[in-house]
Amino acid sequence: MSKVLVPLAKGFEEIEAISIIDILRRAEIDVMVASLDATVLVQGANGITVQTDFQVKDVSANELDMIVLPGGWDGTHALADDENVQRLLKEMDEKGKNIGAICAAPYALNKAGVLKEVYTCYPSVEEEIHKEGYQGDKSMVIEDKNVMTSRGPATAICFALAIVKKLQGEEMYSAIKSGVLATYC
Repeated sequence: MSKVLVPLAKGFEEIEAISIIDILRRAEIDVMVASLDATVLVQGANGITVQTDFQVKDVSANELDMIVLPGGWDGTHALADDENVQRLLKEMDEKGKNIGAICAAPYALNKAGVLKEVYTCYPSVEEEIHKEGYQGDKSMVIEDKNVMTSRGPATAICFALAIVKKLQGEEMYSAIKSGVLATYC
């Protein structure tokens, strides 16, 4: 069974985090939801609180198939400043393991030095990243080597489905896509 870490920091974008967690779990992927510190309940950007299972510091790149960062500016900045998240991102990249980020979260990938040449993110975040290769609205999901990026809340289900396709294959992707009526992906 594939194992994916979704780290949450105060101010995360709820639609993105919950969509990713939900779609991946529907696809029988083991999703670990982790906080940056001992806080078990993490509040999102819109006041929705989510319970986490672990702390990021207790997770090893060796036990993961992928790490996926939800956006939200405050949450993204916290992920970009957290030494454990940054360490994990670098270790995952060194091992060639899958990394994903949506909305503002590619900013945290860039800070870790793992964002590849071609990427997308929430419009205007590319100005904070200061890196060429931004694809804007050319696609809901961009994949470059081992890194997948997506644009924002409205693309979260398509992003999660792309992760399912990568980790679980076409058959599971098609089944989940059909089951949630995501014909637009």
